[in-house]
Amino acid sequence: MNANITKEEAWSLLKEYNKEEFHLNHAKTVGFVMEYFAKKLGYEDEAEFWGIVGILHDLDFEMYPDEHCIKAQEILKEKGINEKIIHAVASHGYGLTSSTIKPEHTMEKILFAVDELTGLIGAAALMRPSKSVSDMTVKSLKKKFKSTSFAAGCSRDVIKQGADMLGWKLDELFQQTILAMREYEKFAAA
Repeated sequence: MNANITKEEAWSLLKEYNKEEFHLNHAKTVGFVMEYFAKKLGYEDEAEFWGIVGILHDLDFEMYPDEHCIKAQEILKEKGINEKIIHAVASHGYGLTSSTIKPEHTMEKILFAVDELTGLIGAAALMRPSKSVSDMTVKSLKKKFKSTSFAAGCSRDVIKQGADMLGWKLDELFQQTILAMREYEKFAAA
């Protein structure tokens, strides 16, 4: 799949619109997790494309929170970015923002599911003595998931909807995303 933008260019574009360390780290995490899932699900040839979508998915969030997933489409169109990237970025806000673009491709459904979930897992990892996902279990994550006051900004409904879109049980989505984030931790530490 032709991305017409490299990961490095996507990262530079993201940094034009995002300065907060939290948002930059989230983009790195989601980009890596998306690549992980591409390889895991048999889309190896599209892994870089999936990663670019992950990097760019919140392009407009920091500067235009009230136009999230809408302003990104304008910015990406102005930059001449591939329409498939624009569609994927906009689709992750389906039902949450004013974006009416529904996730269709498996990649878009993965992004929809893991965007909020990576935030929840990251917050849960910080609460662990290890400060890591390396020893996190699905059982411990489920406890945090059920506690709606924990990481309250992470929508449990969106995570459930994402699992449903994929036809996966919640435990399967949790397990695979924990494994992806373990790989990211190793990559980031190297």
